[in-house]
Amino acid sequence: MAVSVRMDTALERELEQAAQRAGITKSQFIVDAVEQALGRKDAYGALLKAQRQFGIASSPESQALRQPEVPYGAESLRDKLTARHESDMRDWLDYQAARQRGQAWQPDDATGQGAA
Repeated sequence: MAVSVRMDTALERELEQAAQRAGITKSQFIVDAVEQALGRKDAYGALLKAQRQFGIASSPESQALRQPEVPYGAESLRDKLTARHESDMRDWLDYQAARQRGQAWQPDDATGQGAA
């Protein structure tokens, strides 16, 4: 199906240059842009496919998108936060159970850890 599009000459020049850099025709560039705008095309997936097809090594930026580096100490921090969350959840459940029994709940020490 043929579609005619009117655009400013400066925009058309940019279109020609972008299509030339991508190594495709203006028509294919426009079709790709429309597919991407409609959510029918995954730009990142297309980049990876083109890199494989032409034997281009992934850039550091695309590597970072796939496998983000975990900063030093982040795993232990995550473990500490998980443990704290679990402790807080136990305290909350203990508090709720004490409340249902009509009892006051007091934390064991200054850290907020408590017992019914």
